[in-house]
Amino acid sequence: MVRTRTRQKTSAHTTSASTSTTTPSTPSVSSLLSKAQDLIIQCDYSLARKFSERVLTREDATSTEKSQAREMLAVTLLETGDVDSAKEIFLTLVPPHPEAPSPPPPSAYLYLAQLTDDDPHAALAHYQSAIDLLQTQLKGKSISTGNASEDEDEAEVKGNIVRAYLGMIEIWMDPEYDLWQAPFFFSLRNHPRHRSSAYLSLVASSTAASTTCDALLSRALQIDPQHLEALQTLASVRLSQEKPDEALLALRTFPSPPIQDDSDAVTADPRSHAHLLLDALPIQTRIARAKLLLECGAYPDALSLLEGVVATDDTIIEGWYLMGWTWWLLAERKKEDDVAATVGLDEDGQELEWQDMARDARDCLETCQTLHASQGHPDIPLVEHVKELISSLDALGIQPSPLEEEDDNDGEWEEVSDDGENEDIEMT
Repeated sequence: MVRTRTRQKTSAHTTSASTSTTTPSTPSVSSLLSKAQDLIIQCDYSLARKFSERVLTREDATSTEKSQAREMLAVTLLETGDVDSAKEIFLTLVPPHPEAPSPPPPSAYLYLAQLTDDDPHAALAHYQSAIDLLQTQLKGKSISTGNASEDEDEAEVKGNIVRAYLGMIEIWMDPEYDLWQAPFFFSLRNHPRHRSSAYLSLVASSTAASTTCDALLSRALQIDPQHLEALQTLASVRLSQEKPDEALLALRTFPSPPIQDDSDAVTADPRSHAHLLLDALPIQTRIARAKLLLECGAYPDALSLLEGVVATDDTIIEGWYLMGWTWWLLAERKKEDDVAATVGLDEDGQELEWQDMARDARDCLETCQTLHASQGHPDIPLVEHVKELISSLDALGIQPSPLEEEDDNDGEWEEVSDDGENEDIEMT
């Protein structure tokens, strides 16, 4: 699902109009809206709802301010699980509702597109309406002023346009919908041994579906040629078209590092910059990306990405599973003397042997199995595959790494006194 972040702005004349009719003891409407927005950012939806509702009761609030309050109220309802009420309010913000502002907020259309899962055609129409409005906003920002705040606003508008296009592609590729009314089939390769193939495989007797996805991706990448999620979607589509080389190229395309002082070597290094960008992606997006990399056979890339996932959250079962699966695949290839399976060094600076990789695989799989049991995770095929892999490692004589034993003397302290006035405490 493509999510959008509401970003409300109150014009200067609106603020002054609201402030002028309030007394010092009464907060202005603009301040109430600002507070509600801050509370939404802080995920305090209950209190944000109260501030939004308070604006709606104010007689001195303009129609624009009340529209902003309705949108924020809808967001709080959505975030607290009242989806139907939220959708009803979002519908009041777009035509043909008589109270809809002109122009309507693009974010309302984006939310409605996500909430209209029972009608793909309506959802696509909502996405397109949002894109049209955002494109109009973008034209007004086409001349860069060098102002950092304005540049950030432009980047946000571009990001929302790209995500809207990706939402449309997601609908076209969803196996629950039959948009073409033609012999058009989707299959999800879901056998446990091929769980890395988590993208939807597109099989069409006509090229219409593939052409539509390509056209939407082309428009998204025209807006931002190096948008990571757009490139990731491109990779998924290329894999469905059986073009793994093009898919891998898309996954390995990153924006250039920003120009920094020579002293800032970390952000200036393209590889380090790519890692920073990937670490900023949501965990589920990174996991989906790792599956695509595995499908492309880019095991070292996938492994590096997954190490970042479990470093961010070491309770992610699928992260441990995929990392174990990746080490297992690398061990298989290393055992067959595949030079492409060379990855990492051991403690002595030597290349890892297949036994080392297999042991790392087992460690990850054992962790996955433990987390699966402790969390009561519902994915049974995943844990069955984990058990299958552990059994194969058992047959090869690969055991888990031994637990590190603490030195018996660690933590023992001895009081040593000297002839001075003070006594020193030293660790032995």
